[in-house]
Amino acid sequence: MHIPVFPKEVLQYLDPKPNENFIDCTIGEAGHAIEILKKTSPGGKLLGIDLNDDSLKSSEFKIKESGLDGKRIVLANDNFANLKNIAERFNFRPVQGILFDLGISSEELEKSGRGFSFLRDEPLLMTLRKDIKPDDLTAEKIVNNFRTEELEKIFKEYGEERFAGRIAARIAEERKRKRIKTTGELVEIIRKALPAKYKYGKIHFATRTFQALRIATNDELANLEKALVQALNVLSLRGRLAVISFHSLEDRIVKNFLKERQKNNSVKILTKKPVRPGEEEIAGNPRSRSAKLRAAEKIT
Repeated sequence: MHIPVFPKEVLQYLDPKPNENFIDCTIGEAGHAIEILKKTSPGGKLLGIDLNDDSLKSSEFKIKESGLDGKRIVLANDNFANLKNIAERFNFRPVQGILFDLGISSEELEKSGRGFSFLRDEPLLMTLRKDIKPDDLTAEKIVNNFRTEELEKIFKEYGEERFAGRIAARIAEERKRKRIKTTGELVEIIRKALPAKYKYGKIHFATRTFQALRIATNDELANLEKALVQALNVLSLRGRLAVISFHSLEDRIVKNFLKERQKNNSVKILTKKPVRPGEEEIAGNPRSRSAKLRAAEKIT
């Protein structure tokens, strides 16, 4: 069962009221969306966006299963980088709050079959969208076609991997023999590239490399930057923005964006420091350990 991160805090900072409209830019399993819809009844609507069509179907089912009016939910199978166009397409306004939950759901990691998990031997895809077109970028294309220097940069910047150079060099060496096509093959290459001591740390030795490839494949950081700008444009005056991030690169983008907008009096930051999960939440949902929540209110 998917457990949403910061369920109470999201409601606290977004402060949904009856008949208000909200956008969940990463609706996933609808954990946050259901609670927002409860607070905005009887007439408030929610626009849910997700690149994964299966997630949208699941969220629609769970919302109806919870007894909420399905007519109050609008779903868009799209990238939140297109937020402004999506809102305009559905004539969705006014908007009193927008939520970004940037984590990949457990369902996506474990059952997608597209190579997000280093614990399963799957095709090396890592695309958030299920219907992959021939020209789409995949992790397999990155690993096999990018120059060694480009791979090192991706692993270092997106994964903050201290052995980025060694891993990139090993990949370049192995792909000369045969194309790297599966997660299992990649994990074994990473294993060979690393010092023995590094293979037995607190986190799996392939975690940072896989994170970096997923970010690069889906252009996640650039999409987040685009979406934050559009979110302020879409929000009504006094509307609220909440962003849940799961690694330092995402959090840095959100932090800097809000600070810049506060300087020019566009927003008022509601979280002086990022909200972190408490011991009780971490115990019940270990994936929340790295989560940070930042929120702001649009004031001009």
